[in-house]
Amino acid sequence: MKLSIVVVSHNACNLLRIGLNAAIRAAQGISHEVFVVDNASVDSSIAMLNNDFQDINIIANDKNEGIAKAYNQALRQVQGEYILLVNADTITGKKTVEKALEFMDHHPDAGGLGVRMITPEGSFLKESKRGFNRPWEAFFRLTGLARYFSKSRLNNPPSKDWVDEFQTSETDVVNGAFMLLRRSAVNSAGLMDEHFHTYGYDIDYSYRIKLAGFKNYYFGKTYIINFDIQNKVKFSWKHVKEYYGAMIIFATKYLFKVPEIKVEGIPQLIPPSYEVK
Repeated sequence: MKLSIVVVSHNACNLLRIGLNAAIRAAQGISHEVFVVDNASVDSSIAMLNNDFQDINIIANDKNEGIAKAYNQALRQVQGEYILLVNADTITGKKTVEKALEFMDHHPDAGGLGVRMITPEGSFLKESKRGFNRPWEAFFRLTGLARYFSKSRLNNPPSKDWVDEFQTSETDVVNGAFMLLRRSAVNSAGLMDEHFHTYGYDIDYSYRIKLAGFKNYYFGKTYIINFDIQNKVKFSWKHVKEYYGAMIIFATKYLFKVPEIKVEGIPQLIPPSYEVK
């Protein structure tokens, strides 16, 4: 099988329907499977999936334990040569999957790939190129972790627009809205760190792909439309705790020596203070 598409959703019924239809349409003519992991939605998401998408794999959780953990549920089951992690609030362009897979096929060093992201109004999102937004950029500078992210030019602010919107180039971080991963890179990097609940899982996983010896790429020759509903819920204690808590987890992992252990036979980088279930 060429491709496994994985979507994690929480209370996003209407956007999920649109996003799934777009992703499946984009995968027409490509051997693929689809997994949707629903994180305890209380809207009509499950009923909609059962009614409208008869041929997909549905994992319905009774508790929302985070995006990384939900992705891991599917990653343990996928069969594709490539794995596409795509947000529920994302509309995939008609030729996006085809073009992205072609690039990966011709670049065996590529472990992860992201594409050009635009808003529903048509504006380009600069997070497409560097994978993270300004708060994370400031965090990397302040902690000294910027030295690990040279492809994002964090140490040279005037060059923050170093990659043109339509240019293709190596990058440090693949934005979680659309992460196309090579199966062999996933096998080497292991499962996602489940301590990242809502934010930071994509930054951490992109970095681990690099640690596994692969490269990440920004591919500007195709696009997705990103509604970005996750980052529009702000100024609440829950948002502050999860958003900035993700930064603390990341710093704990990489500013201190982190041992490599194995969870179910898969290599994992876990901070010493973390318990492994």
